[in-house]
Amino acid sequence: MGFALLGSLGFAGGKTDAAKQDTGKVKVTWWHIGTADTDKNFNQSVADAYMAAHPNVEIEITVLENEAFKSKLATVMQSGNPPDVFHSWGGGTMAEYAKAGLLKDITKSVSGTDWGNSMASGVWQVYQYGGKQFGVPYDMGAITFWYNKDLLAKVGYTSFPTTWDDFLTLVKKLKAAGITPIALGGGDKWPAMHMWSYMAARLGGKEAFDQLFSGKGAGFNDPVFVKAGEMLVELAKLQPFQDGFLGATYNDEAALVGNGQAAMELMGQWAPNVQNDSSTTKKGLGDKLATAPFPAIAGGKGKVTDVIGGGNGMAVGKNAPDAAVDFLMYLTNRDNNAKYASIAGIIPTVKGAETGITDPNAKLVKGVVDKTGFFQLYLDQFFAPAVGGAINDAVQTMLAGTATPVQACAAMQSAYEMNR
Repeated sequence: MGFALLGSLGFAGGKTDAAKQDTGKVKVTWWHIGTADTDKNFNQSVADAYMAAHPNVEIEITVLENEAFKSKLATVMQSGNPPDVFHSWGGGTMAEYAKAGLLKDITKSVSGTDWGNSMASGVWQVYQYGGKQFGVPYDMGAITFWYNKDLLAKVGYTSFPTTWDDFLTLVKKLKAAGITPIALGGGDKWPAMHMWSYMAARLGGKEAFDQLFSGKGAGFNDPVFVKAGEMLVELAKLQPFQDGFLGATYNDEAALVGNGQAAMELMGQWAPNVQNDSSTTKKGLGDKLATAPFPAIAGGKGKVTDVIGGGNGMAVGKNAPDAAVDFLMYLTNRDNNAKYASIAGIIPTVKGAETGITDPNAKLVKGVVDKTGFFQLYLDQFFAPAVGGAINDAVQTMLAGTATPVQACAAMQSAYEMNR
């Protein structure tokens, strides 16, 4: 299927060859979870513009609240009749649908095309399974370190460390100065999981995760994942977290950073907003806040541009007409992606769509995402809930000292094998 590229407008998604040849009426069913007026109005306006350019295409929109969407989607998937286009977070749930033959392979429309090249290769990976493309990302953020520039400056750092060794030196200097280095909501478990995941990503890179997901080899028992656990335990021995971190919530974590009581947290693109809301002043750190990628680990196979993160996209149902894919090209052209960023605050995936971002912190995250060649969805979302929960639990046991890294990784692997 072809498509047009109109200079500064990005993908027109308008008069494609498939749409021109389609003379009969075509219906595209689209389910999304944008219940806020900004989201509903934007999505409707995009559908209206597409239908105006393609009178033979009708886009039937269903808007559902998050949990209602999940419930209704599960029902229609069981019946084997998925919507043509529907919200997806990618990862494990999408992979299950792909394995069951419920999704449409759109690889030819993406691989080696201008559409595919309009986004970093890494963000497309979240919507792939078995080397095939089944969905499209439009909003993808990254887990990064959010830090207080003033607190780092107090110990002589004008920028964030780029290597793990220097990071550990920073932690020690902050401790010596009486500053809590890292805020961590260990009671909620998933914030700690991101730290362990990044250590594994920096140590083993894409190769280690590909091997894990293939189901071959040692899985979570692989030395890369065990070593990441050992590094996490070594970090914990420096006592870098606030007192009582194992029982703290994520909001507790955000408040510590937002109130200037901790130097940093490892968190997603939503961190500044939650810091603001959780801080005493409701204003957070303002221009004292900055963000940086997780540092490189000496000897590791991972790159500093490798990203762990997540966001939102659209998957394509197995019976979707060509017009559905054509519409997705239009939905994710540069202009539409930038416009959505400007009105809904998303982190747009299309290169150049950062023109729609007004928040300087969001622009920094966008810069990180645009450079990624390997993008790993949060592990507790990538896997089935039972496996994701086991990963979160196991990481907490390492921090609590109730399990060794070997034992914790064995627990993850056991859950993985039971839920394949």
